[in-house]
Amino acid sequence: MIEIPVDRLSAEVLNAVIEEFILREGTDYGVQEAGMDNKIAQVHRQLTKGDVLITFDPATENCTLLTKNQFQRYISEQNAENSEEKNETKSAGTAERLSSKSRASASASASAYEDYSQDPGSNFD
Repeated sequence: MIEIPVDRLSAEVLNAVIEEFILREGTDYGVQEAGMDNKIAQVHRQLTKGDVLITFDPATENCTLLTKNQFQRYISEQNAENSEEKNETKSAGTAERLSSKSRASASASASAYEDYSQDPGSNFD
């Protein structure tokens, strides 16, 4: 998910994104119902203050609005998942290398045993 800077959108596109978000979210404004113009103005203020961010998810090709905290939490979760994946990949690679070393060591031990058992200079009688 990436942040879309507000100043990169035309006024027409920005209003369309805000309207779509408001209609999709069905926001509850309490006892007094706010009109669409009022809701748009509130979201504009939040965007201007930086409390709300416009985001785009390339995987789903969706644009949405998130609070700054929601976006930061999402980024933190993604970083943690990426870190876990890297650790799992490293662990799998290490396990494979250790497994290969173990097989090589076992093979070498078996070879060494065979070599000693076939040594004509050894007299165990």
